[in-house]
Amino acid sequence: MCGVAGVIGAEADVGAMIAALAHRGPDGARVEHGPNRTLAHARLSIIDLAGGWQPLHAAGSTVVGNGEIYNYVELAAEFGLGDRMATGSDFEPLLHLYAQEGPAAFDRLRGMYAFCLAGADGRVWLVRDPFGIKPLYVARCGAGWAFASEPRAFFAAGLLQPALAEEGARELLGLNYVLGEATGFAGVRRIAPGAIVEVRDGELVAHGRREALAPSTGSWSPSPRCGGWGAATDDGLIGELDAVLEDSIRVHQRSDVPYGLFLSGGADSAAIATVMARLAARPVTAFTCGFAAPGAADERRQAEGVARALNLDWRETAFDETDFWRLIPKAAWALDDPTADYAVLPTLKLAEAAQGTLTVVLTGEGGDELFGGYGRYRRALRPAWLGGRPAEPRPDEPEVLARWRLAAKAPAGLSRLQAAQYGDIATWLPGDLLTKLDRCLMTFGLEGRTPFLDPEVAAFAFGLPDRFKLRGRQGKWLLRAWLARTCPQAAPWARKQGFTVPVDAWIAPRSQDIAVRVARVAAVARLRSPEAVRAAFATPGRRWPLLFFAVWALIHLEGADPDDALAAVAGA
Repeated sequence: MCGVAGVIGAEADVGAMIAALAHRGPDGARVEHGPNRTLAHARLSIIDLAGGWQPLHAAGSTVVGNGEIYNYVELAAEFGLGDRMATGSDFEPLLHLYAQEGPAAFDRLRGMYAFCLAGADGRVWLVRDPFGIKPLYVARCGAGWAFASEPRAFFAAGLLQPALAEEGARELLGLNYVLGEATGFAGVRRIAPGAIVEVRDGELVAHGRREALAPSTGSWSPSPRCGGWGAATDDGLIGELDAVLEDSIRVHQRSDVPYGLFLSGGADSAAIATVMARLAARPVTAFTCGFAAPGAADERRQAEGVARALNLDWRETAFDETDFWRLIPKAAWALDDPTADYAVLPTLKLAEAAQGTLTVVLTGEGGDELFGGYGRYRRALRPAWLGGRPAEPRPDEPEVLARWRLAAKAPAGLSRLQAAQYGDIATWLPGDLLTKLDRCLMTFGLEGRTPFLDPEVAAFAFGLPDRFKLRGRQGKWLLRAWLARTCPQAAPWARKQGFTVPVDAWIAPRSQDIAVRVARVAAVARLRSPEAVRAAFATPGRRWPLLFFAVWALIHLEGADPDDALAAVAGA
């Protein structure tokens, strides 16, 4: 996990760009000038601590990359690269494969990655993993393009002045995240999940369409299972799932630094913990966050039961109202590409607690989307007279819903359940969950890894027939059935609680004063009248997005110190 930055076909202060990303690469940074380009890398050392520095050169090509290529060992063996490997870096095999296959080499990668590759053939590529686990942004730079792991790098180098993208801001307030390639900033866009983009003659040119790409969004898309599912049985698929999970978690544990996991009381993280404990030679370190607030869902006792059953080295941390106010400005600063998901706050607290003990953290993102865990999926399959409704958000503005529907449009041939899952995979997963995970962990110099989003796991899980995802009132049926056999202490058939933070209770006593202050923030005033702001702060469930957006806008649009930004809207 690192930070990357650079310019292609232009000149810019790339040193200032990479310095703005120092939190992503606390082990050091390097800047390298090349023909018609400058590339930079801020490193968090994970694999080949001595030799894995970037920019990395091999076979006449150069790469700067963020993330991990998990199958680098297998690729080196398959293509007989042993004698040609100068380092143990997970990115070096990619350069040798590119020399043999060109951009077809990108389809061989299994991992999470965002990189710029300058080939010996003179072609320059920007590539992002199919689910969008790792971020990559671009902005115009004269006649060329600048790229970076976070938008803040463009502003640090003076390439752009931060200005609000109103359409993105409306999506943020309506959905809690921004859709597609848009961001909260005018002039800054994301490279789409799964995109392979060539920088050619000053333009960004999409490279055809891989089998792994969806035609509408560029992200991962399902492919049918060869041979079908007609003979599938419960026992047979439970065995297949066990093998798929073990294979994914084994490669996700490849690391030369300490690794562990974030453990909630849910099935997803318990499943990861179960396999990690099976593979480990010593107790696996696990961190759990609970809520010290009346009436809040607190999963620490459930997580502790799993930890004891698996002999984990379990650490717990509590999140209270003091943490809420303390972490708001840190979250708003970290999320320069914003998501107003209040789960950023306990995620930050977990990362803060794990710093100094772990460098790599495995997490459960993707489990609900791939195995069918959300209640909205079950509602989508019910008839309207039984309370059924589409699995889609309910923003106040029809235009935002229309844009969401376009971004979430599924390929033909999927079941209703799969179409609902696909909508989340194309929108909510990269725009909210993975952005949150990346920024919260990188703030504290941690690498987050998501074994459920391994392509082998994803192909298996998403392609399951509906009956192996939903049965009765139970989502994620197959995963729960597997967990019931491998770690029954996880209580896999218990009702899902979710990561609920009592934000309304903490904001409510100060809501009237906060509403007045929030309404004065220039970015808020562009989108909401003072009356609308007051109405939102009088309504449970609507206070937090506006509070977060106001703090975010003061920090990233007006240059306020994070703590001063919070004080400006929430008082002393």
